[in-house]
Amino acid sequence: MNAIATSRSETAADEDHDLLCRTLGARVYDVARESPLEQAPLLSTRLSQNVLFKREDQQPVFSFKLRGAYNKMVSLDVAQRARGVIAASAGNHAQGVALAAAKLGLRAVIVMPVTAPQVKIDAVRRLGGTWVDVVLAGDSYSDAQMEASRLQAEHGYSFVHPFDDPAVIAGQATVGMEILRQHPGPIHAIFVPVGGGGLLAGVATYVKALRPDIKVIGVQTVDSDAMTRSLECGERVALDEVGLFADGTAVKRVGAETFARCQRHVDAMVRVDTDAICAAIRDVFQDTRSVPEPSGALALAGLKKYAEAHGLHHETLVAIVSGANMNFDRLRFVAERAEVGEQREAVFAVTIPEERGSFRRFCAALDQRAITEFNYRIGDAAQAHIFVGIQIHSRAEREALTEAFHTQSFGVLDLTDDELAKLHLRHMIGGRSPLAHDELLYRFEFPERPGALTRFLGHMHPDWNISLFHYRNHGADYGRILVGIQVPADERAMFQSFLDALGYPHWNESESPAYRLLLGA
Repeated sequence: MNAIATSRSETAADEDHDLLCRTLGARVYDVARESPLEQAPLLSTRLSQNVLFKREDQQPVFSFKLRGAYNKMVSLDVAQRARGVIAASAGNHAQGVALAAAKLGLRAVIVMPVTAPQVKIDAVRRLGGTWVDVVLAGDSYSDAQMEASRLQAEHGYSFVHPFDDPAVIAGQATVGMEILRQHPGPIHAIFVPVGGGGLLAGVATYVKALRPDIKVIGVQTVDSDAMTRSLECGERVALDEVGLFADGTAVKRVGAETFARCQRHVDAMVRVDTDAICAAIRDVFQDTRSVPEPSGALALAGLKKYAEAHGLHHETLVAIVSGANMNFDRLRFVAERAEVGEQREAVFAVTIPEERGSFRRFCAALDQRAITEFNYRIGDAAQAHIFVGIQIHSRAEREALTEAFHTQSFGVLDLTDDELAKLHLRHMIGGRSPLAHDELLYRFEFPERPGALTRFLGHMHPDWNISLFHYRNHGADYGRILVGIQVPADERAMFQSFLDALGYPHWNESESPAYRLLLGA
C-alpha cells in the first residue's frame, strides 16, 4: 500500500473511531427511547425467515430523526444557541428539530418543501410551539435546503443538517447500537432506508466495527436512488428529479460524509418500486397493527426483494421501520397497490366478443380465481373491452391467465406493470353509450367468496345484456358491484323475479342524477 493510500486508510479509521466514541456518548435518550426489536411472526412464516422490525415508528415524533437532531443541537455552544438554528427537512427531521428546540429553549427556523405531507407540517408546528417558525419552499428536500442555506447566510443561524453532520450521524448510529445489544445472536443482514444516508452511514459504521459479519444493506426507491447511483459511479451523483411517494427519502444529492462512510461499510443497495412499498406497509400492519409511512416501510420492501433474489432461508433479517408519519389520505392508494406489489394481483385489459355467453366464457377462463376488480362499459357493437384485476399467487399465474384468455380467442393486454393503467385509466373507464338502451342500473352486495360473480351471471336471463359493470374487492366480508343490464320494458317483471331468486341485497340506481348525467344513454 502506498503512502497516500495508507494516509487515507488511517484517516478513515480515525473518523470511524471518532464516530464510535460520539455514538457511545450520544445524548439521544434525553428525548428518544430505546425502540423495540420485535419479531414479525406472520411475515417470518410466510418468507421462511426470522424477520425482526426495529420499531423507530414508536419514537415520540414517530421517526428515528429526533436522535440525530437532538444530538447535534445539544452539542451547540452558548453563542450558537443564542443565534438560533435552521434546518431543512421533508418532515421527520423537522419534527426532531422542533422537539429539540422546545426541549432546549432554542429559536428554530425550519424550511420544508411544499410537497411535505400536511400531517408532518402540523406536527412540526405543534411540537415546536412558539420556538419554531415553519417556512415552505420548493418541491423536494434539496430545494428546501437551498432556501435554508440562503436564510442561514442572511441571519447567521447554526445549520442542523438532516444527515451530513458527524453529530447527526452519531445520533442515528444509536439505532445500530441498540440492534446489536437487543439481538446478540446471529444476524444475516440489517436493511436500512436511505435518503441522504445519515441513518445508513451511522448504522453501517457502528455495526461493521463490532460485527463485521453482519451485512448492512441500504434500500431506496427506483425514482429516488441518489445513494445507489453514487456508489455505482464511485462519486456523488445529483438527480434531476426525485419521486415523492416516499417523501422522507426524496433527496437529490447525498451527503459527502455519508457517501464516504457508505462506500467503506455498506455491503449492497436494493431498489424497490411503489407497489413493493405498499405491500410492505401492509405487511407491517398485519404483524403490528401499525401503519408506517412509505419511507418507514422501505427497508422491509428491500428485505423481501433481497431475500427472494438471493434464495435466503431461515436467516435472521432486520428491517428498520423508520417512521409512521403517514397521511391518512394515502391509505386508499396504498391499499389499491399492495396486492400488485405482493404479486397477488394481476391486472389485464381483455377484449371479448360482444355476444351472448362471452362473459361466462370469460369467467370459465379464470378457473375459480377470485376477481379483485372488474370495470366495463358497453361502447362497441362488436367487442367488449374489460379492465379486470385477478387474485394470483405468483408471476407464473399471470402467464397462465394470459394463455387461458388466448385459448378462448380473447385479446389480452397484461397491465400489471403499467403505471398509467393502474394509477389513472382504471378509474376512467365508462361514459355515455348510445348502445345502452333499456338499461337498468343496480347496486348489489354479495358474499365475498369465489364463485359469487359466476353465480350472479348464471342466474341472468341469456337475452339480457350487461352494458356496464364495476367491481373492486375492498377486503370486506361482502362484495359490492355496480351493474347495468339491458332489460326490455316488457320483461321487467321477469327481471324482478331474477332479483328475488338471486337473493343478494340490491338497490335500483336507474334514476340517480349522477348516473343520468354521466353514464345514462
